[in-house]
Amino acid sequence: MARNTVRGSSGPGISKSSGFSLFRFFSEVFSELKKVSWPTRQEATRLTVLVIVLSTFIGILLGLVDMLFAKLFSIFSGGG
Repeated sequence: MARNTVRGSSGPGISKSSGFSLFRFFSEVFSELKKVSWPTRQEATRLTVLVIVLSTFIGILLGLVDMLFAKLFSIFSGGG
C-alpha cells in the first residue's frame, strides 16, 4: 500500500520557496499587524493600572508571608 505523504514537503502554512526573503517576511508581519484588534487608549490605560495595582498587592502579600516565615524559622531555630 502506498503512503500519502510526500518526502521533503513543507508543513502546513509554509510555502515551498527555497529561500528566506526578508522583504516577504516583513510584508507578512505588517499584514498580520493590520488584522490585530488594538485596544483603545482608555482600555490600555485601565489595564496597565490594573496590572500595576495587582502586582503591588501580590508583592506586598508575598513580602508579608516571607516576613512571617522568617519570624517563625527564627523562633523555632532558637535564634529569636
